[in-house]
Amino acid sequence: MTLCIAVPNPTSRKSHLPPLLRWRRNPSSLLLRRSLLMDTAEGRVVPAEEDEAPSPSASAAPRRLVLLRHAKSSWSDRSLRDHDRPLSKSGRDDAVKIAHKLHQLGWIPQLILLSDAVRTRETLQIMQERVQSFLEAEVHFISSFYSIAAMDGQTAEHLQKAICKYSRDEILTVMCMGHNRGWEEAASMFTGASIELKTCNAALLEATGRSWEEAFALAGLGGWKLQGIVKPTA
Repeated sequence: MTLCIAVPNPTSRKSHLPPLLRWRRNPSSLLLRRSLLMDTAEGRVVPAEEDEAPSPSASAAPRRLVLLRHAKSSWSDRSLRDHDRPLSKSGRDDAVKIAHKLHQLGWIPQLILLSDAVRTRETLQIMQERVQSFLEAEVHFISSFYSIAAMDGQTAEHLQKAICKYSRDEILTVMCMGHNRGWEEAASMFTGASIELKTCNAALLEATGRSWEEAFALAGLGGWKLQGIVKPTA
């Protein structure tokens, strides 16, 4: 299987970002350590280049953030509340694929924060059943992740607060799973790019800091490095 991750074209769709924000880039962010095939916005597949490793004397560590939107849900039972809708068959299949792809890329979280909606719970359950490494992560279900995603401009700050609350300095990779429109809005605000997250798409972000608090402070809005967008289908 050829593994591809898509790098969005910032000019390909309308930006989610308020025009008055000024983004700060963090030049110390790292690229993926392995050679990957990256599917560009023009549809051409090109090899991703490796960046140089940080100096051994550096005290700050790369902090990796996976923003994953839940897999596709089912609308077959119209009597269910939106919160209680389960995954569709294609959604279950996609959850298996995204688990394997994140594992192959080495983006396995040590901490998982997710909405308590049925579709996010089922997405994680399938990922844990298929990839053992996901079972080793610390998991917290956060009910506010469901509601905050529907509120304009609030998801990025909410995620930052939750990550800083539940993480520890030794945790280097965190995955947050939730809903649109908040998740793609947060990914766009963190990176300064215009990001689209379809169901079961994961944005891979990276910043550097001795703690998660420092990583957020140094990167600011727009300073997180977008390493790619992982999709269940190539």
